[in-house]
Amino acid sequence: MQRLSTIGRPMRKVDGLAKATGRARYTDDIRLPGMLHGKILRSPHPHARIVAIDTSRAEALPGVHAVVTGRDMPTTYGIIPWTPDEYPLCVDRVRYVGDGVAAVAAVDEDTAIAALDLIDVTYEELPAYLDPHEAIAAEAGPYIHEPRKPGWNGNVTKVVKLEFGEVEDGFAEADLVVEGDYLFEGTTHTPIEPHCAIGLAEGDGKLTVWSATQVPHYLHRELARVLEVDPARGRVIQPPVGGAFGGKSEPFDLEFCVAKLSMMTGRPVKILYTREEVFYAHRGRHPFHMRYRTGATRDGLLTSVDAEIVLDGGAYASFGLVTTYYSGQLLTAPYRMPAYRFHSTRAYTNKPACGPKRGHGSVQPRFAFEVQLDRIAEALSIDPIELRRRNFIGPNTRTVNDLRVTSNGFLECLDAVEQASDWKRKHGKLPYGRGVGVAGSTYITGTNYPIYPNDMPQSGIQLQVDRSGRVSVFSGASEIGQGVDSMVTYIVAEELGVPLDHIRVLAGDTDFTPVDLGAYSSRVTFMLGNACIEAAKRIKVMVQDAVGEAWDAKPGEVLLAGGWAVRAGDTSVKMPLREAFNLAEAKFGTLGATGSYNTPKDVHGDYRGATIGASPAYSFTAHVAEVEVDPETGFVTVEKIWIAHDCGRALNPVLVAGQMEGSAYMGFAEALMEEQIFKTADQGRAGLHNAPSLLDYRIPTSLDTPELESLIIESIDPEGPYGAKEAGEGPLHPSIPAIANAIHDAVGVRMDALPFSPPRVWRALREAEEGRRAPARTARAVAVGGAR
Repeated sequence: MQRLSTIGRPMRKVDGLAKATGRARYTDDIRLPGMLHGKILRSPHPHARIVAIDTSRAEALPGVHAVVTGRDMPTTYGIIPWTPDEYPLCVDRVRYVGDGVAAVAAVDEDTAIAALDLIDVTYEELPAYLDPHEAIAAEAGPYIHEPRKPGWNGNVTKVVKLEFGEVEDGFAEADLVVEGDYLFEGTTHTPIEPHCAIGLAEGDGKLTVWSATQVPHYLHRELARVLEVDPARGRVIQPPVGGAFGGKSEPFDLEFCVAKLSMMTGRPVKILYTREEVFYAHRGRHPFHMRYRTGATRDGLLTSVDAEIVLDGGAYASFGLVTTYYSGQLLTAPYRMPAYRFHSTRAYTNKPACGPKRGHGSVQPRFAFEVQLDRIAEALSIDPIELRRRNFIGPNTRTVNDLRVTSNGFLECLDAVEQASDWKRKHGKLPYGRGVGVAGSTYITGTNYPIYPNDMPQSGIQLQVDRSGRVSVFSGASEIGQGVDSMVTYIVAEELGVPLDHIRVLAGDTDFTPVDLGAYSSRVTFMLGNACIEAAKRIKVMVQDAVGEAWDAKPGEVLLAGGWAVRAGDTSVKMPLREAFNLAEAKFGTLGATGSYNTPKDVHGDYRGATIGASPAYSFTAHVAEVEVDPETGFVTVEKIWIAHDCGRALNPVLVAGQMEGSAYMGFAEALMEEQIFKTADQGRAGLHNAPSLLDYRIPTSLDTPELESLIIESIDPEGPYGAKEAGEGPLHPSIPAIANAIHDAVGVRMDALPFSPPRVWRALREAEEGRRAPARTARAVAVGGAR
């Protein structure tokens, strides 16, 4: 018998992490039979039909307990309910190198790996599409997916065309029109912890899956649906996750495979991705091919914005429907736009599927647009920070696409980075090779609607008060390192006056916690925090009532703080909270409460797609980056990034600063180093990952990382918990364009394609010297009526 010690949640035991954070983790403390180890056979082809699969030799190998193929799980799934285009294992076709074909459960990993070599798969290779433009231009099949309607292109996931205001009139009225083409290369998440899952099917029909997921609730739903398990008999347990950044925010093949293999064998089955498998699982940043036109008056006021975007989505839809909308919908703040249009097309390609990475869907267009703004400022001889001030949209307003904005501290963000960076002394005045650049952005504080349509709360919490004075918090939220467990601990302490070490957070288990939809879209502090305040206030009212009755005082005169109930106006009248809780339990019965949060409905317009991008609140950010560029080598050194972020109220300033710096670090990494690219047929095997390891996929070490200075701006949102908004994703966006604009300030070249690697910067410098630019990287300013 083998006990789950590292993935399970030991009951009645608080480990070191729990002692530090207040998080208690437990399960039923069950002892399990010997663990089996699973491995997944993956496609060597980017696009092929599966003609036949013969698993007999693998099944005959000693130590192999089960083999499963796509035919054993023939139901499609997908995180977005309108685009379920993926099987747990491929049934009739593989669509990228690395697509799962079969899975094995064996006594150990070595045996499972040996068994994979004994599975005989016959493929019929099909034409592969590695370029999104070629995929969109295809006029006949075989497409990557079957067209949903006759005459449609099966290589297109989604097309969005939206227009707000009179776009062409805005350009006609402009004194200046800036046009540019931009490329944002794809990047991936590179979490330290690979994906891992354990499945346990028990004889009574119960199915438990432990998974390093960001979305236990959505995983629970899809496991039940695909495997035809009664949802009431399914259970998902999420241990603390060692990094995710969006890369674990949907179901993956390993979770279905461990569940199915355990159902077949009656034993627990574990699958741990190799690092190479993590790169092929991907779901990271989409490559974007973008063309922007931006009009402005001679005073720098925007008149019109037009965008055409092609998204390279990879083999499956993932979050792609949402990404296609986000590519345009989230650009309309913090600047006022009288007219705006975007046309976005997401293409399928025979590469690993793209999905959400920190700042989902809006990091790429923000890069292009903030460079556009800098080009306008340069053409009109306006300071780039001043140009952004002039176009500030303001608080308590609506964007051109009718998204509601409440609190807005963007001007304060601009002021903070301007002063901290000594901008006025440096911009345009440093020696050749050194420069500073600025950029701004906005981001959602949670999506206003759940992924599957329903009117139930987006987040719930349950509090239980023990007679000892301990408070237990039952939370379905996903702790992925962002500090959610700490956040609810602070709220309970604030509302009930309970010492931090008397609070236990019991989280991440669908069997005993209320539903929270997951750690994505920077939603948790706002939504779970409001739910927690509601539950704590309900208990507080009961305690104040009971204590007030005992003291012959009004309930409002009873204060709860520092482990005591105290009478306002006469603090000598007090009692320990334990006694106060006991009085409340004597009067009202067992002491506990639930709280929930659902979003407001008046935050968006009334048009198709209006709900996508809507949020109860928006954060705002400004960065200034200072760089040094070596003109001989093209090597860019980012000396420092100043990060000003409007997070509403910082509930824990240290954690907020950590999120700000982590976001800026990731943006810096994407700007200078990262690229998730794949080989072509001319380079060897088409669709093969160019660098599927942490040795070859470049991310910055601590020695590469610039100095980062966080400047917290608190606008105090009227609807956030104590005024809080998001801080986990918004601070990433401006890093990349701020660095691009700083490079221009340093050496006079515009970087319009990522990453800003030494060869790319060196070529840009050589082309600038020769007086020409590469055709695919054109960007031009067109005067209309003359800028005066």
